[in-house]
Amino acid sequence: MLKFTFKEPLTRFIQVSFLKHLSDSEIFEFLQSKYHEFNQVSFVENDPISIPHQFSRKEDIEIAAFLTATIAWGQRKTIISNGKRLMLLMDNSPHQFIMDANFDHENDDDDDDDLKKFVHRTFNGVDCIYFLKSLQNIYRNHSGLQGVFESGIKEYKGNMQLVISGFKKTFFELPHPARTLKHVSDPVTNSAAKRINMFLRWMVRKDKSNVDFGIWNSENMKHLRMPLDVHTGNVSRKLGLLSRKQNDWKAVEELTNNLKKFDANDPVKYDFALFGLGVMEKF
Repeated sequence: MLKFTFKEPLTRFIQVSFLKHLSDSEIFEFLQSKYHEFNQVSFVENDPISIPHQFSRKEDIEIAAFLTATIAWGQRKTIISNGKRLMLLMDNSPHQFIMDANFDHENDDDDDDDLKKFVHRTFNGVDCIYFLKSLQNIYRNHSGLQGVFESGIKEYKGNMQLVISGFKKTFFELPHPARTLKHVSDPVTNSAAKRINMFLRWMVRKDKSNVDFGIWNSENMKHLRMPLDVHTGNVSRKLGLLSRKQNDWKAVEELTNNLKKFDANDPVKYDFALFGLGVMEKF
């Protein structure tokens, strides 16, 4: 099995050039080795997934994961710090907080006053309050986040572009600030929807490492799409797994379909390999 660690720039250049000429079976062995290397419990501590890992109750995990994934852009340390702060503002009981909250009145003494001051980059208190209000609606009237997504997978026969787009429609079925729309991607407009795809990976994927939670129907692992970002995109192009230059939904589909050649039932497990190569090994 191929095992490379990319450290010195010249060595990386030689190895990357070499990897371009590997056969499919050799790339498979390489990705498998990197998947096993990075898909470890030690990965959790320095990744945003550490926030939902603080919880044991299913609904708390889901809500913490969704909100953390929503703010998962920028430096990982900042994401984790703001994720912890957001959980603290919900008394570290996100499901109970959301279900008990009254978002229909204004009062400086309300529990949600501090939430109005929450900021992560362009995600501000206005966005935060609507997100919690919408989640309340989803858990009260749509059988929760799992219910919305799994109904969509069934309705659209695993077409994740339509599933995620349908979720966005449900999420914004309440009166909402126009500015908040940008914080939920819609792949029908060709967005890569990286953060939603990452959230779905966390919820659906199940394996022995227990990095991902796998608390939803694991039969849907085959429908998951790659959480494509600059790191996974660049590494995938260097490995010949992605030809499209833009990191958009068409690229997500191309990359996922190529990874299905290596594991048709769990293609997004290679997110660990591609992300780890890009971030940890500066591939």
